[in-house]
Amino acid sequence: MGTSKRYAAAVDRQMDQRILARTIAEAGPLQSLTADELRLDAEPVTIDPQPKPARAWLRFGATPLLVDVEVCRWTADACAVRFHLDQKEYRAWVWSSALRPPRGVSATASIASR
Repeated sequence: MGTSKRYAAAVDRQMDQRILARTIAEAGPLQSLTADELRLDAEPVTIDPQPKPARAWLRFGATPLLVDVEVCRWTADACAVRFHLDQKEYRAWVWSSALRPPRGVSATASIASR
């Protein structure tokens, strides 16, 4: 018996959402960079009116998880990301190096589109 290629992406997204919900419930709160790490008083911040999709390594308590996010703003070193789960919006600042291209986009194509 084969797998349904037609619905595979939808099933993958559902499973990712379930894993994310379980991690949030069990592992602890979403971690974000501190004000000292961000230095927003000294660093210029770019605000994007049309947030870009990406994937980011986020920490919930001590548990890391790669999550589909939108990049809303950034500095030279860090990015503010957001994602939604069960009608709730989550936001965090992460180091720029924690970001990955969105699903289906290669790293070189992502860099070329900047």
